[in-house]
Amino acid sequence: MAALERRLAAARKAQGPKPRSDEHYSMANMAWRMVTELTAGLLIGFGIGYGLDYAFGTMPLFLVVFVLLGLAAGVNVMLRTAKEIEAGSQKVSGDRNESDNG
Repeated sequence: MAALERRLAAARKAQGPKPRSDEHYSMANMAWRMVTELTAGLLIGFGIGYGLDYAFGTMPLFLVVFVLLGLAAGVNVMLRTAKEIEAGSQKVSGDRNESDNG
């Protein structure tokens, strides 16, 4: 009876839900993260540019410059995030290949 209980416990453990790792990202989470990073860069650039234009009375000058700088910063952060996610997915797929071969 004890052997049967151990086998049942092992079977339940194998079929149970897998614990989620902190490294796992779904595609939707990755997309929202990148959209948020780009939007944040644009909004910060807009805010700085508008504030400087309001302070100096040069309405479109700093606004355009800092919106473009915010766009560049947002794209830079998006690319860095994409590289980070790609490195994580390559690590996970490498771990899977090693466990399949091992």
